[in-house]
Amino acid sequence: MGKGGGCVPSKKKIPPVTETEQSPPRTTATESNDSDSIQETQLPLQPTVANLKIFIVYYSMYGHVESLAKRIKQGVDAIEGVVGVLYRVPETLSNEVLNMMKAPVKDETIPVISPEMLIEADGVLFGFPTRYGSMAAQMKAFFDSTGSLWQGQKLAGKLAGLFVSTGTQGGGQETTAWTAITQLAHQGMLFVPIGYTFGPGMFIVDSIRGGSPYGAGVFAGDGSREASETELALAEHQGKYMAGIVKRLVKS
Repeated sequence: MGKGGGCVPSKKKIPPVTETEQSPPRTTATESNDSDSIQETQLPLQPTVANLKIFIVYYSMYGHVESLAKRIKQGVDAIEGVVGVLYRVPETLSNEVLNMMKAPVKDETIPVISPEMLIEADGVLFGFPTRYGSMAAQMKAFFDSTGSLWQGQKLAGKLAGLFVSTGTQGGGQETTAWTAITQLAHQGMLFVPIGYTFGPGMFIVDSIRGGSPYGAGVFAGDGSREASETELALAEHQGKYMAGIVKRLVKS
């Protein structure tokens, strides 16, 4: 003990630790020895959840219905877990006749659908122009080609909605849609109207606006009128609304 009361370090030297006395090297997750082996913990793989698909199937001669279809797709795609897929129905008129009618060239980036492909959809939105208050012949021909699906009720229980184009305000914004419901009923499909879920936009009366509680719509006039932003917004709303219904019912 020193004068200050503190401990005096020992003068004895501590013998060096030999190699055999040293602690064994720490085994890493990638190393192993004979007595013990450390394995990395493998987390279970999470199953991949496929997106729900809503087919947007339409016929458009002058592009009015197509403009609604593309905006509907934006609405569908805005809902997580749901994607919209655009399809055209086959044209029944020859190119010669279409040229005489001054119909623009079809968008070839959008594929033509066959009836059997409808089975793959979780929901379908059908769009078409009016012909005397009911769907155009091209869309009717497509529905007529679904006989095998009807026979096996392959589309029964599948959700479906409608959107239309008419020339004038009295041209069938509602009748074109509700006369098409017969096609859905025979297939056993479940019709999903939008009602008045678009809110104040459904009550606009100081400007021309297509659409109804049955679905989105556009007034084409003589063909030169383009869809207004209100009509396009209603179409986008229908896409979101339909996607939400499909997501809730299919995943429940």
